[in-house]
Amino acid sequence: MLDTVQDMGRYGWQHLGVNPGGAMDKMSAKVANILAGNDCGEAVVELHFPASSLFFEQPALIALSGADFSATVNGDEVPMLHPIMVSKYSILQFHKISCGARAYLAVNGGLDVPEWLNSYSTHLKAGAGGFKGRPLQNDDEISLKKHTDVCTILGKKEFIVLPWKADTAWDHDEPEDIYLLAGNEFNRLSDDSKELFIDQSYTITTQSDRMGYQMKGEPIFTDANEEVISSGVNFGTIQLLPGGQLTVLMADHQTTGGYPRLAHVISAHHYKLAQMKPGDTIRFRFVSISTAEELLVKQHQHLLQLKNACAFRLQQYLNGKS
Repeated sequence: MLDTVQDMGRYGWQHLGVNPGGAMDKMSAKVANILAGNDCGEAVVELHFPASSLFFEQPALIALSGADFSATVNGDEVPMLHPIMVSKYSILQFHKISCGARAYLAVNGGLDVPEWLNSYSTHLKAGAGGFKGRPLQNDDEISLKKHTDVCTILGKKEFIVLPWKADTAWDHDEPEDIYLLAGNEFNRLSDDSKELFIDQSYTITTQSDRMGYQMKGEPIFTDANEEVISSGVNFGTIQLLPGGQLTVLMADHQTTGGYPRLAHVISAHHYKLAQMKPGDTIRFRFVSISTAEELLVKQHQHLLQLKNACAFRLQQYLNGKS
């Protein structure tokens, strides 16, 4: 089980060897917070399957986004992408993977965990941030920054699913297509390898985690065996390993790397990459910088519209029920 507290990441410390980390799927983490009535940067619980069971000692307003793990509250199914009010002593459980790789739980009011270097994210290597710098374990207790009084609305009900759902379909490209920008060392590939890099599909192997996805495909090679000086890498950097296979760096990536950087996954497609799991196939497609910028702006506009709409609906609902 690898369930951790995460937020949008820890930036400004890479020159000291501290990577940004943060949620793998930052878009889904933001959506969960938006639905729960939080700021987008609040800490959330990133869940992998088999996921934790969570017991609520107080009533709460929660939201789930990202992967669908077939959630239930006290044994009854609850939907993704809706705000949900749960009563005191409720149990949230997850039963099977319907789609995706990582789910996100946000609780209205925010999780009361200490900041480390201006972030709530769990840094597993350093053993800092999040909840005691480690994955969640049995009997861990996380307090909330503030409690939301939903008792008057719940009455004797165990939970209420609020009647609006977040639309996350902001783009309409193929699910397995991951868009790229060329990296500094892409032109070191032979002509045949350049063609193969784009034409073939890659499979994510089981040797994949929050640090990086190991890819399996036909090997590709550079024209010369020149050493590469270690330089900065980031979430989505695609490196060429000595055996001709690829690794795609993810949220817990190192701060520098010495393997050739063939390409970089565009920021707007990080969420797609984060919801893939071992056995899934990926096709890489190069796009222009202007296209990458347009998609990122489009994604941000969608989230802003979602935030405004959900905040209005939640306030309207709470005022109408009070």
